[in-house]
Parts: sequence; C-alpha cells; structure tokens
Amino acid sequence: MKKLVAVAATFTLGAMLAACSPAAQNETAEAADQISADANATMGAAVNDTDAAADRAFGSAEATMDNAGAALDNAAGDARDATGAALKDAGNAIEQ
Repeated sequence: MKKLVAVAATFTLGAMLAACSPAAQNETAEAADQISADANATMGAAVNDTDAAADRAFGSAEATMDNAGAALDNAAGDARDATGAALKDAGNAIEQ
C-alpha cells in the first residue's frame, strides 16, 4: 500500500513538473522509471515468495495424505489379521 501511494505521488509530482525545463523533465522521468522498476521487483519477489509458500503447503498436505493412507492401510491389515485369527479360533472351538 505504501508503494502504491509513493508511485501515485511520484506520478502526480511528475505531472506537476511537466511544465519545467527539459532537464527537470528528464530527472522526473528517470525517477519514475526507477520507482516503477522497484515496484516491479517488489511484486516479482512477492510472487516468488507466494509460490514457494504454496509449494511448501501442498507438499505438506501431500505428505499428510500419504501418512493417513498408510495408517488406514495398516489398520485394515490389522483388522484382517484379527478377523482371520477370530475365525480360526471359532473354527477350532466348533471342531472340539
């Protein structure tokens, strides 16, 4: 927000100085170019930071889903084994 205000103020100042000498106009144009370059660099860095944060968040979510899937798989295997053992015990009890 501060950068936006600074850019707006610079362009307003530039418009006010437009009636000045060519040297002042050149200096104003150079200052406006520098501010634009700084704003673009800041926005580029913000985009890169946001992309990196999103990649980390998606990686973390993927790992959590993988861990949950493995836990469910283990629980299903344990339930299968317990059911098999119970059926064996029941069969042995009937046999006796």
